[in-house]
Amino acid sequence: MFGKVKKILGIEGVKIEIVTDEVLHLPSEVKEGVIKLTTKTPSTIESIHIRLVEKYSRGRAEDKLIDEYVLGDTILDEVLTIASDEIIEVPFILEFVNARSEMDQMAASNILLRGPVKIAKWIKKVSSMYRLEANAHVQGTKLQPHAEVLLKPKK
Repeated sequence: MFGKVKKILGIEGVKIEIVTDEVLHLPSEVKEGVIKLTTKTPSTIESIHIRLVEKYSRGRAEDKLIDEYVLGDTILDEVLTIASDEIIEVPFILEFVNARSEMDQMAASNILLRGPVKIAKWIKKVSSMYRLEANAHVQGTKLQPHAEVLLKPKK
């Protein structure tokens, strides 16, 4: 009985880890890496959902606005059976769309506007943070394993 409860809650179940470089090359629009799966009990993984999210914030104090945009996502539908104390590595390639704001588009198209756009973004305290998320759908488990990696943008 206790074993069934542990399985439903994911205790001693599948652990997921994202192995990738922590730099996001924005012009490339592709992110590669490996999903590492480990477990203490035999399990069946039905799918792995990977997505790249941009957290876009602007403003200061009470006027601060934060939006999140999904830049790309993919689902690996390969059914994997993992034995006790086994490590499975699943490579992935995630294609994403590099969304640019109007200010970024103006700065990219006109060299004379790069300075004023940079100053305007600094005044409004505009920043973007990127994170790579992975969720594994494990058969018979209610609480699915989850992993996140923060990425540093590089233009």
